[in-house]
Amino acid sequence: MQRTNLVVLAVDDDMINLKLLKSMLMKSGHVKEVVEAKNGSDAIGVLKGRDDVDLILLDIIMPIMNGIEMLKVVRADDNLRQVPIIVLTTDETKKSEALESGANGFIMKPIRHDDLLSKIATVIV
Repeated sequence: MQRTNLVVLAVDDDMINLKLLKSMLMKSGHVKEVVEAKNGSDAIGVLKGRDDVDLILLDIIMPIMNGIEMLKVVRADDNLRQVPIIVLTTDETKKSEALESGANGFIMKPIRHDDLLSKIATVIV
């Protein structure tokens, strides 16, 4: 991973998953800040209010607005569509739908530290 001081938006309705992601990312030494959101709707609000998000880690199965719906909204927005999105899920069947909807990568849960960092390295240049 070349870039440092990344701002990562982690979107998951499970607080334990968010804390785990934040811990892994902050330990990597490449991440300056992890912004948390509980669902796609909250995440869109964060993205509209900030222009410094370098990467989105997105759970698929969430209330209010799920990950696939959020992907479609982000990819349809001229100001946001360039932000890399890695989808995180326990549901392997969602992989092709996520990638077709504009995801840059896919990680199966439970997330392992090395998998997360290597996947981030492939989408952040």
